[in-house]
Amino acid sequence: MDDATLRAHLRRFGFSEKEVDTYLTLLAHGEAKASTIADVAGVSKRYVYSVSEALADRGFVEVNDHVVPTRIRARSPEAVVEQLVTDAEAIKPALENRYTRTEPAADQFEVVKSRETVLKRIKGIISDSTAELTLSLPIGRLSVVEDELQAAVDRGVLVTLLITETDEPPADCGWLASITRIWSEPMPAMVTADDRVGLVAPAEMLTSTHTDTQAIVFAHPQLGPVIDGSFFGNYWPVGTEVAVAEPADLPLTETNFRSIVVEATLRCRKDTPLAARIEGRWTDTSEAVDINCRIVGVTQGLIEPTNSQFPIEASLTIDADGETYTVGGEGAFIEDIEAERVTLSEAA
Repeated sequence: MDDATLRAHLRRFGFSEKEVDTYLTLLAHGEAKASTIADVAGVSKRYVYSVSEALADRGFVEVNDHVVPTRIRARSPEAVVEQLVTDAEAIKPALENRYTRTEPAADQFEVVKSRETVLKRIKGIISDSTAELTLSLPIGRLSVVEDELQAAVDRGVLVTLLITETDEPPADCGWLASITRIWSEPMPAMVTADDRVGLVAPAEMLTSTHTDTQAIVFAHPQLGPVIDGSFFGNYWPVGTEVAVAEPADLPLTETNFRSIVVEATLRCRKDTPLAARIEGRWTDTSEAVDINCRIVGVTQGLIEPTNSQFPIEASLTIDADGETYTVGGEGAFIEDIEAERVTLSEAA
């Protein structure tokens, strides 16, 4: 498990970012003084004491305040996991007693008339993203979501960001997204996360003082890809690329195919020979495929220079035992293989 995934799992247990930093620092030391943890994690000693007490209550650490200075020791991962499982099993009967089975909620749509609510919804969508995020936003509203974008990048989300109404990239914009482009013209504010939720708002709703326009927030598995297609097909190509993040460490396993295409593109441009394990299905027979191969080509329209025939095209060309195949993501039909899971590694 990579660092971003571990951090995401810890946040699911209620850890804040600083708590994650503190706990991971303590794990690396095993046992340490509060001052040592504070220096490495970049927090105050007072904060370390406070967090340590909270972590001790949850069973993650032990605090020995019978010595001077106080020592804080990380419990073994085995003991922590065993305690978490025990706690989860203990509450299961009570949860079952309170649970009322209902039918899944229908697809949701929300009409938003307030600029403040639109920005709040955008921040929430960014914060909840787990694999991929697309966003277009006027430069005057970028500062509102900077923290959320940075956190998304830190947890490994593929973020494609189009900053509008500017001819100049903002300082340090490379930290806010995996790929960043700018465009001088206004365009609708658009955001989608993981092909499942999103928002579309007229440009004037975020830039004009008075407007009667409305935004639409949606949670619909068929609409997300449509909005993505509009974003990458109509708007992304007119932007000017200003920043691209460095490739991730290898080996890398992803179920989001566009992330794999981006990483393969960046690695190939560094002349890194790439091997891959492709798990998915043959598009002509729907039979399962699990194949080890070498990547010999990438087709994509996300990073300049692009080489796709149409903007949303993204595929890999692979060599497996002397045979050449093409690989696409979810819904692939013109490629030989529809990938469900891909592991990239550096070829020997």
